[in-house]
Amino acid sequence: MEQKTLFEETEKKLLTIKEASIWASNYLNSKITVSNISYLIQYGKIKKYGNGREVLVDIDELKHYYDSFSIEKKWQSKLGKDINWHLSFSEYKEAERTKHVHRLHPYKGKFIPQLVEYFLDSHTDEFKKEVYFRKGDIILDPFCGSGTTLVQANELGIHAIGIDVSFFNTLISNVKVEKHNITLIEDTIRKLNLKLKEFQNNKNNIPFEEHLLIELTKFNNRYFPTPEYKKKVSDGLINENVYAKEKEKEFLTIYNELIQKYQIKITQDKNKTFLDKWFLDPVRKEIDFLTEEINKIDNIDAKNVLTLILSRTARSCRATTHADLATLKEPVSTTYYCKKHRKICKPIFSITKWWEYYSIDTINRLKEFDQLRTDTIQLCLTGDSRTMNIYKEVKKKNPIFAEMLLTQKIQGIFSSPPYIGLIDYHEQHAYAYDIFGFERKDELEIGPQFKKQSKEQKEAYIKDIAQVLINCKKYLNDNYDVFLVANDKFNLYPKIAELAGMKIIKEYKRPVLCRVEKDREKPYSESIFHLKAR
Repeated sequence: MEQKTLFEETEKKLLTIKEASIWASNYLNSKITVSNISYLIQYGKIKKYGNGREVLVDIDELKHYYDSFSIEKKWQSKLGKDINWHLSFSEYKEAERTKHVHRLHPYKGKFIPQLVEYFLDSHTDEFKKEVYFRKGDIILDPFCGSGTTLVQANELGIHAIGIDVSFFNTLISNVKVEKHNITLIEDTIRKLNLKLKEFQNNKNNIPFEEHLLIELTKFNNRYFPTPEYKKKVSDGLINENVYAKEKEKEFLTIYNELIQKYQIKITQDKNKTFLDKWFLDPVRKEIDFLTEEINKIDNIDAKNVLTLILSRTARSCRATTHADLATLKEPVSTTYYCKKHRKICKPIFSITKWWEYYSIDTINRLKEFDQLRTDTIQLCLTGDSRTMNIYKEVKKKNPIFAEMLLTQKIQGIFSSPPYIGLIDYHEQHAYAYDIFGFERKDELEIGPQFKKQSKEQKEAYIKDIAQVLINCKKYLNDNYDVFLVANDKFNLYPKIAELAGMKIIKEYKRPVLCRVEKDREKPYSESIFHLKAR
């Protein structure tokens, strides 16, 4: 362990505190004292290095801190001084925000695990003096989504119950928190891979795609060389739209010749379902084959894990452009000029690459979480949080947990209700519902995008969220704490709290830095409302 630390330190640009104060003063064009640097170390803003005789700091970490502080001031000027920058968790890299099982399957609208951990963790720091939950408590997430609250509760030694109206969301959540027989799952994957290869033996889509990739590489190297092409576009030497359209048309001739050579059927005969529309024919055949094989698996746990892997694979193999993967526009059945990569790209003709990649990735993430999990119970239920008898449904799944719930009760809620008019929660996984034939309950969604943001829908939203809280209160301890994450631009939550017989005792406003939308640089915040009994 000591050797690793010494090696890591040699890889870093380390300075003494005195040297760091001089560097920071020059970098910021402002006087930064030794005491200022010592303060940053003392309060964990930057790490302390050294062998004990002399304290050293990493110049890159120091630079990151000061750069973040500059961004903080900029965002505060746009969003207000009451923004809690600490809750931005800007110090965490993308890999830490999507650690282990949190990235087991894509999901729109989930919060980062560090936000959940901040309010659930019983350890205090300089920013959070209060302790709301302790090890052994039970918490509830009535809008469970992809299970972030359940996973973090497990890490922290807290029992948790989740509820979601979407069967597929429930599946994602339970696969994340359940204890798996990894050896059995790995063996099942190996057998499926052999069967898939055998199925593909008499098909031409794989050699076709390999040949297509060779031709694409030659064409792109010639007409879209990196970085020369991008520089010419930025310098105005090439009209990107005109040039791209011309080269796109030119490569289509090569593409069509290869289709004829390998006798590839591109589109499906039907265009009724999501699967019909958004998958090329060779991909659809492979998906159907694996679906049939997965349905034959007797072990329910292995079957559920493989279901998620295939769903994740299918999502990445939809017939769309790279730029439109998050929000589908029109199906793509030919090669095309890709605005994202600035070259000619292609749709996907075989699931093999993604299936193999996600199989390995899933196993690795499950193993990683196994090293962190605690001996606690987490369970996600499918149903309507407005009306569900939580005790009765828990008892069906886990009688021991039901008795604990009856005697101990739930200490509180940490959840993110739907943001009104933003997401259709069933539709975002339409491919999974089509592939596996899961039952959809779109009509039970609260505040879905398809119902928009009219006055009537806002009033319905207030009543629905309040009804969820009223129903869940029956299972809470008297001195409960409820935390709801929301972007309340319509100021609906004070009324929701009133209708639910609760009061908002504090509102934390946090900047949201990591967004997938195209306006990700636009300052944006959300609130964490802390509610208690009125």
